[in-house]
Amino acid sequence: MRGYFDHNATTPLHPAARAAWLEATDRCWQNPSSLYREAAAVKHRLEEARERLADLLGCDPGRIIFTSGATESNNALVRWLAQQSGPEGRVVSSSMEHPSLAEPLEQEFNGRVLKVPAHADTTLNLEAADRLIQQGNAVLMAVMAANNESGTLNPWRDLAALCRAKQVAYHCDASQWIGKMPLAGLGECDYLTGSAHKFGGPKGTGFLVVRDENERLHLARGGPQEEGRRAGTENYPAIEAMVTALEAVEEALATVVAQQASLRDAFEATLCSLIPGTQIVGREAPRLWNTSLMVLPAHDHRKWLGRLSQAGFAVSTGSACSAGDKGASSVMQAIRAPVEEWRRVLRISGGWKTTQEEWQALAEALGKVSAGL
Repeated sequence: MRGYFDHNATTPLHPAARAAWLEATDRCWQNPSSLYREAAAVKHRLEEARERLADLLGCDPGRIIFTSGATESNNALVRWLAQQSGPEGRVVSSSMEHPSLAEPLEQEFNGRVLKVPAHADTTLNLEAADRLIQQGNAVLMAVMAANNESGTLNPWRDLAALCRAKQVAYHCDASQWIGKMPLAGLGECDYLTGSAHKFGGPKGTGFLVVRDENERLHLARGGPQEEGRRAGTENYPAIEAMVTALEAVEEALATVVAQQASLRDAFEATLCSLIPGTQIVGREAPRLWNTSLMVLPAHDHRKWLGRLSQAGFAVSTGSACSAGDKGASSVMQAIRAPVEEWRRVLRISGGWKTTQEEWQALAEALGKVSAGL
């Protein structure tokens, strides 16, 4: 492969995470819930990993529940909140949430989800969010930290403060933010979800941060694990690998952000020169340094994806979890883009070590594909 540009879908396993997983699998394979000495040692290391993650997020370790990822976390949280809120409770949500949150919200709060509109530049309409909360009966505001398609950054700190003032819980799906932007302050959100494979950890591992460690939501019943909130044997090696990966990428983040943002911007400038008429969605909005959502001037995005794949480049048509949804993009719908543009969208998402040569080679490959279509 000449260039992997689908990091928002999943990331390669970080070398530090791989080493941590192998060491834990070899030496700490016992069940943390068993009562003998070796198992107790695994349990101790599991709780140490929870504390390290809590330190990174800035929250009490008792608030963290280890899960299989953000999809499980989002679904379980929404289901539990719907049970607690009663038939009158409403949710205020952005119109650009990931399907793992948007779909359970529609299912559990049928007809009671108030969507915050987006501006044309893909940013959230904060004034509208405030108005919707003031309509009353809101039990939750759910707005992601960074959009998985456009990379647009949402003002989650401001939203958390707004919700505190209105005594409304705030949930932040930080799956795309974590590992790409500083973690400081995320623990201030009432509810927070994350997935290890988005920042160099193993697939099938993630976490949910809850508002209070005494909050008795149950993700799975049938055992005492995770303080009785999620039954099932904890996967300590994967958890250790996840926390190790996050520590590694967080440490290197300061030097990565500016460098990679510059490479991404240069790529976009080159691309727009090679293919006149290309639109970069949300180009002027605050964005993740690695993400570029583009509308190409012609041809179905599946043609572009296929030709680029043949040339050795991995890109996306948008959210991997929406790939089968007739090419629909929540961002394109939210900004009311013409329907004809929805199927000409490509998402490019680089990584922490994507090189200038790889960005340049992708731009040139897009130019060649354009000339051949």
